[in-house]
Amino acid sequence: AEDGDGGDQVSTSLVSSMERQEEPELPQKKKICDLCGKSFSSQSSLLRHMRIHTGEKPYSCETCGKRFNQSGSCLTHKRIHTGEKLFSCETCGKRFSKSGSCLAHKRIHTGEKPYSCETCGKRFSRSGNLMTHMRCHTGEKPYYCETCGKRFNQSGTLAVHMRSHTGEKPYYCETCGKCFNQSGHLVAHMRIHTGEKPYSCETCGKRFSRSGNLMTHMRCHTGEKPYYCETCGKCFNQSGHLVAHMRSHTGEKLFSCETCGKIFIRHSSLSRHKKCHLVNVDI
Repeated sequence: AEDGDGGDQVSTSLVSSMERQEEPELPQKKKICDLCGKSFSSQSSLLRHMRIHTGEKPYSCETCGKRFNQSGSCLTHKRIHTGEKLFSCETCGKRFSKSGSCLAHKRIHTGEKPYSCETCGKRFSRSGNLMTHMRCHTGEKPYYCETCGKRFNQSGTLAVHMRSHTGEKPYYCETCGKCFNQSGHLVAHMRIHTGEKPYSCETCGKRFSRSGNLMTHMRCHTGEKPYYCETCGKCFNQSGHLVAHMRSHTGEKLFSCETCGKIFIRHSSLSRHKKCHLVNVDI
């Protein structure tokens, strides 16, 4: 009798188990944000999301006090202070504090550019670079100078512009001590000391230390004169030549002779004049 009762219990247990297996799984109930309608698979994910709306930032950096709405963001930030760089590039060995930065860096080696502009088709290795590029098409300039009101499409461009107001020149030449407000200007300046001329004219082979100088030189071959005088219509291949020409209309004279005080519109005219004092002959 005892054996029979045990068999019935086992049989009942098996049937119950099979019935549970046959029951269809109920779809997981999604958690919906009442403010924006975005859905989440868990209550904890929804709670983290809600901090975007509430502005709550419960995690803080003990070193600088900066606050974050996610613990992971706070942990990543702390590596700035500790110098910890957990992620490394297998190709060149460069290390990074963020996995995303390491992944983006690796595309330098692979040449991968997964982000493309839907307007012009240009491709980018970073989503942020695509976002910045899109402003060329939209005309958006979200960054503005609080001093003069000028607007910019990149925060870095604004930072460089601000130095025109502050006079800051953080880049200096270790050879001659000259200071610059842009790193690119320092790089170009250093070529004066090194003699490097990386830009060459494909037509005549002449070499230049600056890409802008090459571009100006190319107009000698193409005949392009993009700068024109609105007063008389005369055209020039350099903006500086137009500026000098405009003085013939305004009567402005900027260059004076230190010996006799005579004033000239062009620096080249002053240079020719100075020769008359050297040889003591009127010109």
